[in-house]
Amino acid sequence: MAYESLPDSETVLAQFNRLIQELLRGNMQRNTFRPWEIEILLDIESCNLREVNKRDTLRRYQKAVQRHMEKGARLPLKLSEYLNAVKSKRAGGTERAAS
Repeated sequence: MAYESLPDSETVLAQFNRLIQELLRGNMQRNTFRPWEIEILLDIESCNLREVNKRDTLRRYQKAVQRHMEKGARLPLKLSEYLNAVKSKRAGGTERAAS
């Protein structure tokens, strides 16, 4: 995807927040999506979140994306990337605690 065609990161973040809010409410009212939104939606679907944790996980993911984009990212990180980072942090934290 060409970066030149992307809006600024504030606009992308606003679009991302809208997408996550639609997911959290459970009502997608539209049928057109930007290519990066489709990637995000497919990635979320592929993560097979348990319904019990889905809302909390999506909220934590949304906050992580906000921090990620405030640091200068042009596109939101994917949920799978976020979950891998969380898993790595937890694994690192337990190794330090055990030693």
